[in-house]
Amino acid sequence: MKKIIFAFVALFFATLSYAQIEGKWKTIDDETGQAKSIVEIQKRANGQYYGKVVQLLIKPADPNCSGCKDDRKGKPVLGMEVIRDLKKDGNEFSGGTITDPKTGKTYKCIIKREGDKLDVRGYIGFALIGRSQTWHKVD
Repeated sequence: MKKIIFAFVALFFATLSYAQIEGKWKTIDDETGQAKSIVEIQKRANGQYYGKVVQLLIKPADPNCSGCKDDRKGKPVLGMEVIRDLKKDGNEFSGGTITDPKTGKTYKCIIKREGDKLDVRGYIGFALIGRSQTWHKVD
């Protein structure tokens, strides 16, 4: 009986951790297919998820976000918070934004985890109109 209870508890926690997006993720450029950076996603005390660039894998043409229009304007891409205010909603994370440091544009964001990959979608207006990237888990 103890083994069965332990198995259910282990399965429950494995399911919870599978749906989480916390950790480090290698970003892949959807246009070139090259790895660009490492983004670390963390859950804050307010229950929302935020992600910042912790490593650049390709030297950007502009090391600062010149195109940003908010508090990130002119700030270095390295260390920049590119994901803000995501909330867990079932098996996806939404309600927040993602900023493209290359252009400075900010989009609504939906993230879904599939194994060791994140499906990251940035869009304006409707989720059907936007761009998707696949990010890979970094150990």
